[in-house]
Amino acid sequence: MTTTEVNRKLVQNDFSKVMFERKSVRKFEKDAQISRDELQEMISQATSAPSACNLQSWHFVVVDTPEGKEKAKSVLMKFNHPQLDSCSAMVFVLGDTLSYKSYRDVWNKAADEGRITPEKRDEVFKTFLPMYESASQEFLVMDATIDSSMVAMQLMLVARAHGYETNPIAGYAANKVAAAFGLDPKRYVPVVAIAIGKAAETPIESERYNATELTDFI
Repeated sequence: MTTTEVNRKLVQNDFSKVMFERKSVRKFEKDAQISRDELQEMISQATSAPSACNLQSWHFVVVDTPEGKEKAKSVLMKFNHPQLDSCSAMVFVLGDTLSYKSYRDVWNKAADEGRITPEKRDEVFKTFLPMYESASQEFLVMDATIDSSMVAMQLMLVARAHGYETNPIAGYAANKVAAAFGLDPKRYVPVVAIAIGKAAETPIESERYNATELTDFI
């Protein structure tokens, strides 16, 4: 597996605007286009998200063509079709339960570049790697789902920083998503789909629960 350099220049770099003004948009400007280069850049920036043992257990399917949207429509619930029809792109984020098979490449590269010692790399190989190689499918699915959830949230914030709005979607036939896009359903676990584009509506100002009622200090 190869690694890439990430362009860190953002259109909107005000954290408070990126985070606190993010709202779910369900109607986008149909004529607004996002180049594949920019979509790939946003995904690359989003993958700076943390992941368990740096496994980076995520995979992305970008739907930005009429043909791709027809495939996506076959798995999405009908009430999510308007977002699909109007968005510039919909990104399906899936968990990769076999990401540990690239684990050696990641840590060998870190050692080769002098970011960790060979001894530290070998320690990782003797501890974390065997744990994943012998893990149950249930554990691998849970782990990949957590990783993918973090990268998905980061992708929505990155999209805002690029001047776009998003809508996270979980209303789809989860057991059909991977196969619909030609992926191995035993390996790839659908976590969320994210519609991305230019807003064509003013999103609803939703209420938040009182965080003090949801928090316990011990």
